[in-house]
Amino acid sequence: MSNVSIKTVKEVDALRVASQMAAETLLGVGDMIRAGITTEDINTFVHEDTIRRGGYPAPLNYHGFPKSVCTSINEVVCHGIPCDRVLEPGDIINVDVTTIYNGFYGDTSATFYIGKPSPEAKHVTEVSRRSLQLGIAQVRDGARLGDIGAAIQEFAEAEGCSVVRAFVGHGIGRRFHEAPQVSHVGKYGNGARLRAGMCFTIEPMINIGTYEVEIQEDKWTALTADRSLSAQFEHTIVVTKSGCEVLTRRSRQLANSEIFPDPFAVSEARAL
Repeated sequence: MSNVSIKTVKEVDALRVASQMAAETLLGVGDMIRAGITTEDINTFVHEDTIRRGGYPAPLNYHGFPKSVCTSINEVVCHGIPCDRVLEPGDIINVDVTTIYNGFYGDTSATFYIGKPSPEAKHVTEVSRRSLQLGIAQVRDGARLGDIGAAIQEFAEAEGCSVVRAFVGHGIGRRFHEAPQVSHVGKYGNGARLRAGMCFTIEPMINIGTYEVEIQEDKWTALTADRSLSAQFEHTIVVTKSGCEVLTRRSRQLANSEIFPDPFAVSEARAL
């Protein structure tokens, strides 16, 4: 991984600032999101909030992407383009926020509930949330990249879900996407070693059905091939000597997302 940059303390500090700006904008999305608004309304909020904070929305015009945020509803895996689609009760929607500040990027996303979810929608969302947590738990100096994907794949598949292969986490810094690529499937002990100072995202896309996806004519929107539900959560992290720091960690509970008791806490307790 000679092309993977090890960030300096100052660079990590700058990434932390950009990441916290993105995290705060995502918290704002949670506060405003509800049935009856459009995904274009979300785009307007994210754009204006990012600018108000002194940042710039990284997705806007990135390789031609036409909006300031990605909004991915139900069977949309990722890269959904905001439009006049009205959010309806029962929808789930991933909102992916990336902020540029002083030349550094912070990238985070979450899946939100619009009203009461179906059992399937709740399950895939909570499996995705826990998958991210388990992937992060593998990160430490000297661990392997494959450990992250192995932990995610093992858990998600045990819960009857699938893990998208077509999209991966990525290094981040002065560029939106850098090395390394962080697969969300893998084997323990495989892959390059993680080193303190490496910065990257972990962002598992979990489907209730097949892991295969289809890209639509707009060249961005990715749908599950079987049109089953998909959910995703994402954090930007930095590897440390003792583990890792979640640079996009939120300062408070995420409204309209973190609304249920942890469904996996009971099973964990029984296993102890």
